Amino acid sequence: MPPLNWLAVIAAAAAHIVIGFVWYGPLWGGAWMKEMGMAADFKPAPALLKRSMLLMIAGATMTAVVLACVIELGRPAAPDASDAPDVVYGVVAALGAWIGFYVPLLLGGVAWENRSWKLFGINAGYHLTALLAAGVILALWR
Repeated sequence: MPPLNWLAVIAAAAAHIVIGFVWYGPLWGGAWMKEMGMAADFKPAPALLKRSMLLMIAGATMTAVVLACVIELGRPAAPDASDAPDVVYGVVAALGAWIGFYVPLLLGGVAWENRSWKLFGINAGYHLTALLAAGVILALWR
């Protein structure tokens, strides 16, 4: 495993979480709740909210660690190799993860769970945005 900048991993995970709060809150929260079949006034129980927060933190952190490793493995081996700018490695790794892993899983929700294309778009957009932000943070903050 390549050496990781743990502050960058924490920052990338935090960005992922903040984007999630904004995405599923003021930006698309109402539409997402409607597509999920939730009442507009739904309030989760405190225990459920705590569990969800812990799982979100764990998932965002795991994603940041793996994305950081993929970015570092994609860089040239020689320290003086002139190649693409750092940000390109973050964007390419994020797009690869999104297209190769997130989109197929979300398509499964449409195919097998009868989820709507609108819900697919909301969720896919969130994951793309969060992965790109995390990838850029991890690539630039070495």
